Amino acid sequence: HVQLVESGGGSVQAGGSLRLSCAASASTYDHYCMAWFRQAPGKGREGVATIRTGRGPGYYADSVKGRFTVSHDTTKNTLYLRMGSLKPEDTGMYYCAAAARPIWSGFLNQMNYFYWGQGTQVTVSS
Repeated sequence: HVQLVESGGGSVQAGGSLRLSCAASASTYDHYCMAWFRQAPGKGREGVATIRTGRGPGYYADSVKGRFTVSHDTTKNTLYLRMGSLKPEDTGMYYCAAAARPIWSGFLNQMNYFYWGQGTQVTVSS
């Protein structure tokens, strides 16, 4: 069983940047894929970025391509999401997730992820 703990959220103005971290309680190398999801108030959870553990590059939702970068440090069992050029529509609770088996399609489908963190809030003001 893997526990995931996110950190790094906060409030920033539009155009700013943040780096989220997701610390895992155990080795994440064998979890095939790890991902970031977000949920805005009143909306469903959507996939933001995912990466095959130890085997980048990342895969991104169209809404964040060119602005966000996902990375994974296997030595620290930590997943990162560097977010730049933030927009008010990026506001939401950001969740880290890890898969329990290989994923061959639907990399940003939350149904493919088994382990979840509690989330960290990101608020972007205009």
